[in-house]
Amino acid sequence: MTTATPTRHYWIFTADPHHYHWDTLFVKGKEMWHGAGSKPDAIRALKQVRKGDRVLCYHAAPDRSFYSIAEVTRDPYPDPHDRKEKNLVADLRAFEKLPRQVTLAEMRANKELKKVKFLKNVRLIVSPITDVEYQEILRMAGIVPQPGIPLP
Repeated sequence: MTTATPTRHYWIFTADPHHYHWDTLFVKGKEMWHGAGSKPDAIRALKQVRKGDRVLCYHAAPDRSFYSIAEVTRDPYPDPHDRKEKNLVADLRAFEKLPRQVTLAEMRANKELKKVKFLKNVRLIVSPITDVEYQEILRMAGIVPQPGIPLP
């Protein structure tokens, strides 16, 4: 009997480095991420995130660059600090800092990434990306696949 393995999805999560720096996740190792806040678009997208998905962590202005990779360790759930119970959070685990940060300008110049939804609206806090787009961003950051070793 074989069991189907769930498909891993890839996401961009955005944080303002003045309010939440992705280094915080690496110091703590694992943390409840509540960056979606009460923004309807972000909450709608966060509802699709699942345990095991990979997240590219993006710092908004002034950095405007991809910083690290995280893994979702729990499906999104109601924010325990939200009295109205409308906001969602997700638990993230620090996975790996990118060897080289990839800037927004570099992404926009890359023809392989022209369909990335995030590039059309950089105000998106949670945005899906494809496996191919994820791998291209990792390549730009200096992470290249090696035979027998899967990409992070």
